Amino acid sequence: MTSSRRSFLRSLCVGTVTGALWPIAASSQPVSFEPSNSGPHDGFIRLNSNENPYGPPPRVVETIMSAVASTNRYPRMEYASLRESIADSHGVKPEQVILGCGSTEVLRMAAFAFLGNGKRLIQALPTFEAIEYYAGAAGSKAISVGLNSSFGHDLGGMLSRADANTGLIYICNPNNPTASLTPRKDLEEFVKRVPRSTVVIIDEAYHHYAGQSGMYSSFIDHPIDDDRILVARTFSKVYALAGLRIGYAVASPILIQRMQNFATHDNINAIATFAAHAALDDKAGTSDLVRRNADDRQEFFNQAMARALKPVDSHANFVMMNTFHPATDVVQHFQKNNILIGRSFPPLDTYIRVSLGRPEEMSAFWRTWDLLPWSKNLMHH
Repeated sequence: MTSSRRSFLRSLCVGTVTGALWPIAASSQPVSFEPSNSGPHDGFIRLNSNENPYGPPPRVVETIMSAVASTNRYPRMEYASLRESIADSHGVKPEQVILGCGSTEVLRMAAFAFLGNGKRLIQALPTFEAIEYYAGAAGSKAISVGLNSSFGHDLGGMLSRADANTGLIYICNPNNPTASLTPRKDLEEFVKRVPRSTVVIIDEAYHHYAGQSGMYSSFIDHPIDDDRILVARTFSKVYALAGLRIGYAVASPILIQRMQNFATHDNINAIATFAAHAALDDKAGTSDLVRRNADDRQEFFNQAMARALKPVDSHANFVMMNTFHPATDVVQHFQKNNILIGRSFPPLDTYIRVSLGRPEEMSAFWRTWDLLPWSKNLMHH
């Protein structure tokens, strides 16, 4: 643990004592946490937003509860401390890190910094759509290129559309909604051939679930010598802090400074900064959540194969699979049975995206799947 992080956590402990009038912070009872699987009184099992169903580890929950006592203060000092901690964890300089209200704000900053003025965005189809919306708000058009037969990015097709007017290329890897990988070696060759004026965003929201292999490695932790690459990360997925909205990007200082001009002032809340610090430090808790997801993902494939289904190979905390029927019909069937799954993702109109839930939630998913009137017919498809 770095000295800056030790000082930060020490200050948090002091803050907890001075804030002892807050019952939640002063409690001496052991912290227990049971994450919400549904919204207020709606009764739905939520397998639709790629959230972590297990919630943060106990150490992080304790920090969140203690941090309530700091909610009357702006988190300006904590912002700088968290930026340093993230930089230290990746072996980069603090001026290479920018924080956002979720990684979606990072994408908004990038869109306004590098698009507009006749610039265009190139992205996959389907992929995470936030960057396309922000490109439109910045006055730019998005060019969408379909995935290849392996559900990876069609890098050749994307290159063929890139020119001097291409301000941004967006690569989500693993990709959302397909949970598929685009090979690292292909991405490295791709970046070499991208126009020099183009910034390449690599969205690694699901990095922890992908593991390390010949197919995949992070462009933060295993960088290449190219100052046009911007890597986005989030605390929403494996760290289970989606509700607190905190993300970040790592890039060259020049790119970060251009993005900083479009950051919302005081965009990170106090509790989020404390929680993110604790999450970075709790490596054992993170490893446990990665293991649980791997077990749940394998069980999903076991159940799918028992039904003669062939999902897309998943490297994330969700799975996409072909139902051979309109996805909208399948989504409605599950909703009628109080289960929410991902919507339709054109042009993959017969595919559904299922976020992995707890074992009991996934058992409910498969019971509901078996109620589909044509589910048995897929055994012979």
